[in-house]
Parts: sequence; C-alpha cells; structure tokens
Amino acid sequence: MIKENIKKIIAFIGFGFASGLPYVLIFITLTAWLRAVEIDLSVIGFFGWITLTYSLKFLWAPFVDRFSIPFLSIFGARRSWILLMQIIIFISLILISKINPSTNLLIFALVALVIAFAGSVQDIAIDAYRIESAELEDQGNLAAAYQFGYRIAILVGSSFSLLIADAYSWSSAYQLMAFIIAINIICSFLISKEEKNQKLVKLNFKTSLFEPLGDFFERFGIKLASMLLLIIATYRLTDIVMGPMANPFYIDTGYSLSEIGYVKIVALIATIIGVFIGGFFIKKIGLYKSLMTGAFLVMLTNLFFSFAAVSDKNLLLLSWIVASDSITAGIVGTVNITFLTSLVSTKYTGFQYALLTSLMAFLGKIFSGFSGIFVESFQEMLGFSYGWMGFYFFTSSLALPAILMIYLNRNFFIQKDAPH
Repeated sequence: MIKENIKKIIAFIGFGFASGLPYVLIFITLTAWLRAVEIDLSVIGFFGWITLTYSLKFLWAPFVDRFSIPFLSIFGARRSWILLMQIIIFISLILISKINPSTNLLIFALVALVIAFAGSVQDIAIDAYRIESAELEDQGNLAAAYQFGYRIAILVGSSFSLLIADAYSWSSAYQLMAFIIAINIICSFLISKEEKNQKLVKLNFKTSLFEPLGDFFERFGIKLASMLLLIIATYRLTDIVMGPMANPFYIDTGYSLSEIGYVKIVALIATIIGVFIGGFFIKKIGLYKSLMTGAFLVMLTNLFFSFAAVSDKNLLLLSWIVASDSITAGIVGTVNITFLTSLVSTKYTGFQYALLTSLMAFLGKIFSGFSGIFVESFQEMLGFSYGWMGFYFFTSSLALPAILMIYLNRNFFIQKDAPH
C-alpha cells in the first residue's frame, strides 16, 4: 500500500510538471520573449487572453468526461486525453520555436493559442484523474505532489529556458522544452495506472452542462453556492493579474535574461517550501485559517514588488522578494487545490473541477489582458518607477474581496474543518 502511494505521488509530480510547463511557456516565458524583441507592454498584456482557454475549459470538460480517445483508450479514459494533448503540445512547441514574433506576431499568437487549448484539455483530464485516484483525506498529498511538479515546471520553463535563450536563442529554448515534455510524460505513464471511476455519470450532450451545475447548487444551496463561486473567482486575482507583467518588469528594471533565470531558481526552492507548508497548514490549522493566511500573504508579498520598483537594481533584494512571493504562491496553490477538490462531486469530477478552476482564473485573465495598459497608465501619471509601484499597489488591493467573503462565510469553512 505504501509503495503504491509513493508511486502515485511520483506520478502526479510528473503530471503536475506536464500541466505546468505548457502554461508557463505561453503565459510567463513568452512575455519575456516578446519584451526582449521590444513588443509593447499593452500588446504583451493582451497575450494573457490566450490562456482564457484555461478559464473556458468547463465548456469542453463534458466531452473529456464522456469520451476517451479510441486509438489511445488502452491507457485509460483520462490518460488517453493526456497523451493526445501532450503530442499536440510537443508539435506546437516545435512550430512556435521557428516563428519570429517581430515579423509574424499573428501566426505566433495562433500557435500559442493551440498550445493553450491543448493544455486546458489535458488539465481537465489530469485533475479528474487526480481526484479519482485518492480519497479526500489523501488529496492533500496528491495536491502537494501536483503542485511540486507544477513548480518544477515553472523553474524549467522560466529559469532554465531563459538561460538557454540568453546563451543560444529563443528557438533553441522552446525546442528543448518540447523534448523535456516528451520525456516527462513517458516516465509518468510508465509508473502510473488508471482505474475506471464507477461513480462517473456519462451525460448526454443536452444535460452535460446542466446536471453537474444543478448538483453543485443542490448540494450547497443557491446562496452559499453563489458565494463559494465568488470566492473562487477572486481568490487568485492578485497573482493572475500581475502575471503577464512579471518578466517585463524585470527586463525594464535592468535585469538580464540570465539574472532573471537565476532568480527563478531561488523561486523554485522557495515555492517547494511553500507547497509543503500549504499541505501542513491544511492538516494542522484547517481550510478556513489556511485560506485566510494565504490571502493576506499574497497581498503582503505583492506589495514588496512596489518597493523593488522604486529601488536601484539589486539582484539580492529582488531574490528575497521573489522568494517570499514564491513561498506564498506555493502555500496558496496547495490550499486552493484542496479547497476546490473539497467542493467536487465524484459523479462529475471532470466537469465540476474544470468549472471551478475555470472560474478561479477567468476574472483574473480578463483583467490581466489589460495589465500592460494599467502599467502604461500608471507610468503616464506617476512616471516610470512609481508607475510600476502604483501597479503593484493596485494588484495587492485585489486580494481584499476574497478575504472579506471568506470571513463572512467562515461558519461554512469552520464546519468543513470539524472532524466527522
């Protein structure tokens, strides 16, 4: 039993990596590529809308729940989708590595959109596979493993790829990422297995959207369900909105791609610590206190960047700020996954989890598309450095609605934390 649990944890580190790498390459690293070739901040911000596919994935989640890929079904329903999407991502990364965004920005964006869509589809399958692979009391371990793999992907996709791009070229960096994805998914498949979910309800197309939604509102009631959805929509607002501007901020304040890459290594170490702190929080202080602690930390660590914006270039200072932000991101990531998992019915795992994660990112993605415009507007009013400072004050304030709503609904979370 222990051996099987260890294999599950290792496998979901791999699946977390498979999920994270495409996302970081098109949402984070791509912004550095675009800024390095002098694309405007406003245009870079709009590239954030490409990842709206992750926020709309609930629309195609019923298809993932209902079907497996016929010629890959030998691997299981969930893993057949994962494998097909990984093949598409691999091919698309090779294609995008051959395109110059300075001269073919539209084609560049379209290929990035394909990667984003494939990534969103595989996320549905990976999330459903994770939820179906363990009971609720063991979900914290799998969530931590998934987050650990995801954060390694962030390091590889941001830090390592930036070092390769600085030393060789952006084309070389993205081609290497494609082959790393291929190796990872092969290893993850070799040590994982999939059991059929007997509770899963396969819906027809007419009811594929309404039954899972109806189940959610029936279980929690209209008032509480609506409030839970609002909390989900706003809980990660701060870091999602600031996301597209992180690399442009580093570049604009004078840091080289290699320096940014080294800072990301610090970020990985810090995030790993945060991931396991998040798992520890869930077990020791419960969901309510973990959610509140995470939200306050996000607001605080985001403000640290406003100090960096008005300070002289200082790699050590930036490393400390990124480390604190990354510890918080690790905590919040694990806590949030556990929170969303606790709301999902095993009858509609793929759809409901996809709906909740879609909602989690949707509002942030809409705002993030305007992040470049926000920065440029603040800079017009306050100047270059204080403009960046104003932007980070703004993003920090976006944590307040979630904090207020979690507090107002604290009885629900406290009851959920109570032993059954």
